[in-house]
Amino acid sequence: MSADRELLELAARATGYKYKPANECIVIDGIPGRWNPLTDDGDALRLAVKLGIEPSWHVTLGYAVALYKSGFYRIEEYSTDGLSATRRAIVRAAAEIGMGSPS
Repeated sequence: MSADRELLELAARATGYKYKPANECIVIDGIPGRWNPLTDDGDALRLAVKLGIEPSWHVTLGYAVALYKSGFYRIEEYSTDGLSATRRAIVRAAAEIGMGSPS
C-alpha cells in the first residue's frame, strides 16, 4: 500500500467516508465522487473544516502546520509549494484522527 493511499484511507475514515482507492473517490450517502485532498485545495479545506483542523503556514520559515483541537499537530516543510505542504499537513492530521476511529 502506498503511503499516500494509506493517508487518504485514514483521512476518509476520520470523516466517516468510504474511500475507494482504485478511482480516488469517496462515497457519501451512497453517492460516489472524486476526492483527493492531497491534490485538491477544496477537498483539503472541506476536510479541515469537517474535522476542526486549523491550517496555517509560515512563509518566511518554510513550513505549513495543521493544528487539531486535541492539541496535536502536523508540520510539513516546503521550499516553493506552500499549498501542497498545507494540504499534506491537513491530510496527515486527519489520518492521525482516522487511526483512532473505528473502521
